[in-house]
Amino acid sequence: MDQVGDSTVVGTSKLRDLYERFEEELGRRQERAKAARPKWEPPKTKLDEDPGDSSSESECESDADGSSCSSSSDSDVFDVIAEIKRKKAHPDRLHDELWYNDPGQMNDGPLCKCSAKARRTGIRHSIYPGEESVKQCRAMNNNAGKLFHYRITVSPPTNFLTDRPTVIEYDDHEYLFEGFSLFSHTPLTNIPLCRVIRFNIDYTIHFIEEMTPENYCVRGLELFSSYLFQDVLELYDWNLTGPEFDNDSPGCPQFHFLPRFVRFLPDGGKEVLSMHQVLLYLLRSSKPLVPEEEIADMLQWEELEWQKYAEECKGMIVTNPGMKPSSVRIDQLDREQFNPDVITFPIIVHFGIRPAQLSYAGDPQYQKLWKSYVKLRHLLANSPKVKQMDKQKLMQREEALQKIRQKNTMRREVTVELSSQGFWKTGIRSDVCQCLMHLDQLIGYVFTERCLLQLAMTHPSHHLNFGMNPDHARNSLSNCGIRQPKYGDRKVHHMYMRKKGINTLINIMSRLGQDDPSPSRINHNERLEFLGDAVVEFLTSVHLYYLFPSLEEGGLATYRTAIVQNQHLAMLAKKLELDRFMLYAHGPDLCRESDLRHAMANCFEALIGAVYLEGGLEEARQLFGRLLFNSEQSLREVWLNYPPHPLQVQEPQTDRQLIETSPVLQKLTQFESSIGVLFTHVRLLARAFTLRTVGFNHLTLGHNQRMEFLGDSIMQLVATEYLFIHFPDHHEGHLTLLRSSLVNNRTQAKVAEELGMQEFAITNDKTKRPVVLRTKTLADLLESFIAALYIDKDLEYVHTFMNVCFFPRLKEFILNQDWNDPKSQLQQCCLTLRTEGKEPDIPLYKTLQTVGPSHARTYTVAVYFKGDRIGCGKGPRRNRRFQVALTDLGAGKTAPSASAGAVAKTGRLRGFRWTWTRLLTPPLGQDVSEGLDNFPQMAHQKRFIERKYRQELKEMRREREQQERESDEEEDCRK
Repeated sequence: MDQVGDSTVVGTSKLRDLYERFEEELGRRQERAKAARPKWEPPKTKLDEDPGDSSSESECESDADGSSCSSSSDSDVFDVIAEIKRKKAHPDRLHDELWYNDPGQMNDGPLCKCSAKARRTGIRHSIYPGEESVKQCRAMNNNAGKLFHYRITVSPPTNFLTDRPTVIEYDDHEYLFEGFSLFSHTPLTNIPLCRVIRFNIDYTIHFIEEMTPENYCVRGLELFSSYLFQDVLELYDWNLTGPEFDNDSPGCPQFHFLPRFVRFLPDGGKEVLSMHQVLLYLLRSSKPLVPEEEIADMLQWEELEWQKYAEECKGMIVTNPGMKPSSVRIDQLDREQFNPDVITFPIIVHFGIRPAQLSYAGDPQYQKLWKSYVKLRHLLANSPKVKQMDKQKLMQREEALQKIRQKNTMRREVTVELSSQGFWKTGIRSDVCQCLMHLDQLIGYVFTERCLLQLAMTHPSHHLNFGMNPDHARNSLSNCGIRQPKYGDRKVHHMYMRKKGINTLINIMSRLGQDDPSPSRINHNERLEFLGDAVVEFLTSVHLYYLFPSLEEGGLATYRTAIVQNQHLAMLAKKLELDRFMLYAHGPDLCRESDLRHAMANCFEALIGAVYLEGGLEEARQLFGRLLFNSEQSLREVWLNYPPHPLQVQEPQTDRQLIETSPVLQKLTQFESSIGVLFTHVRLLARAFTLRTVGFNHLTLGHNQRMEFLGDSIMQLVATEYLFIHFPDHHEGHLTLLRSSLVNNRTQAKVAEELGMQEFAITNDKTKRPVVLRTKTLADLLESFIAALYIDKDLEYVHTFMNVCFFPRLKEFILNQDWNDPKSQLQQCCLTLRTEGKEPDIPLYKTLQTVGPSHARTYTVAVYFKGDRIGCGKGPRRNRRFQVALTDLGAGKTAPSASAGAVAKTGRLRGFRWTWTRLLTPPLGQDVSEGLDNFPQMAHQKRFIERKYRQELKEMRREREQQERESDEEEDCRK
């Protein structure tokens, strides 16, 4: 190489000759071998049909009838089986138990079965928005100053550091293979971490920027990459070249790779071997594994000499050009001669792994039997009395599963024996084989944390694997990777992703919040969607509240529903072209247009949540406003620049000067003193405490119902953000349960009562008697106060208020399982007592008696399970839905399961709460096990909480007893 300038290196004619020799001897060897073999025409199957002409396109895009993209019919299964048989029948197959790679094919059929229209879009089809063709690099140059250099590292290093690394000897030094360097045409700044699970271990891939080495040319990198990745590993679907445009020559690969063979220097540095020395090593190493002319001599070697040679070959990658697969790892090399009259080549022994689709893990019979086994095991674990017959049935299924696992045709581990004839050494060992700016412009906001943007675009169906064709990577690792990898805990696959099942629910919901916020390990956008939904609702409520000062609560709610519904949010997502950026599984999940629109709406909410987390409320507000009125500049200005509150318009600076002349405002100063907040516009506080029974007056300009509408959205946002940050292991559904236990009428009324808000309520009662307010009215007072606090101050004051008055209660709610109301607990326990093969028995609710006038009725309701009455209780009518649900149940008009859901959805069961609690909790002095004999799941939940938080429960009981003693002492003093 010749040095030109400070860091630019240009290849010499001698280096050019080396490249041509390498390309002739190794680069084209695979191509020549395939051309020399007779062409094989495989039998046609249905999977060979053009996807554009198949029925899948009409099915995928059919929306009117709601048909799904594809179905797992018998014909589909037959096609897959036929495809597997066809691949097994290939004449060039190296061995029956070695699987090979074909371009565009997985082990069980085509990689993509999408329609021709669907193939034109989506990251899952390797179409990246904003990607452009890269100008070709100068081949005989290192292109210094144009390429950015990064060292690739993997953590943890388990299974990537071997005891037999690839070593190149040069100039009396040994250079060990360390990994790869990556050269990029653009800087890889602020990219999210790449994480992938392999061998049940969660690996993280890091790109560490370093100074660019000088001892290489781009053509040498491409020759090596083509030889290793295409000829040896056969990663045919790994395409690094950018898109090809019409009338345009093929572009340069997006990335170039340099193998790092290094030796450590005394001063702690490293020396990286020149690329041309690596190519020379590969040329020197390319020779027959067992030369035909030397086979007779090798068979006569002493045992010690043969063992030494076999040990050198152990772990080496050898290749047989033209075969499928062409390359394989040597685990043993045996020279036994079974026929003394015929000399045979030594045998290569390879210990491989059969693909999951062809082993017991992918066998439909095994999967069906496994599901029934797990289901029966769960039912027996929750059954109060287990019969001996059921135990035998469980044991029989376990034995049947074991038999399937032990079948030779179903086992994952396989032993392959190959003749060494025709195999060539490569010099490579298994260690070598182990190895969004466009959206920012549409959004108008540049993310500092790119991982947050990636998370917002990740659908729950998406799983990071080995690239666009994971089967190719798995096959290559099985054939050429390390023989005995170390496996981690298999729970890593679902440790943070699983959310189904009653036991999982109890386990997750029993976790207390973290004082120090930590990032969530749930790698899809459902949690961000949960946050973004609250942000969108808050922004809509605030703007509607200010823009329509005379509109009542019902009208505001109607407008808000129209804006925040999924159909409208999907239209906003379409403006951002989110369907081009979304990461979701390459399958039929989102083929239907309705499903895709729903996913786009969720993705939009997740994006708003991500912008709110990083950029704050103002950035989210600006983005939402731009999307609502993209082309109407005047409307956008009206939306974003809303007027202040009418009470603030009357007194722009402050209205506290009115306190002297108003007895109502004078009384409210006592409340200000009790909470430690002085309102700039105290009339806002007065309006928050004005009930709707009060007529219009010039002091408050109305009642508090509009403020209640706004306060509810504010509380939802603040509570959602707190739960999102402090409960990182909770999924969207779990966070919703916690928020419901925190933001509800009962909790809000309790806080309002503790603050004494009922004493400051402004009513039309002229007497000075103490005001007794209902729970709903107290809760509305608190929501109105929250709105007044936000309007007069800002959201930070609301955060502080809820940090003091609401969030400390979460610990008690979790320990007492208040998030799970007793009626739902009864439903869960009854479902766990189901019998296999039958519909589950569910509790049946009946209205026994109705007493009182229509405006103050009292209902007597009983609950039945398996025909027996297990509880009865009385309660007042809370709302019309509750009455209708109970009436329908009593008349038998509604199915029990639907009625139970209708009752549960009302959230107005306080009057009946004691009944369901008594069903699941024994009376005082009675043994707990005695009351829970019929509900093992309930007993398990109680034991689980008591064992996990024994000390916390003791402290909580002690505090409760102390509070009761203090209240008794106060009562005695009053008497």
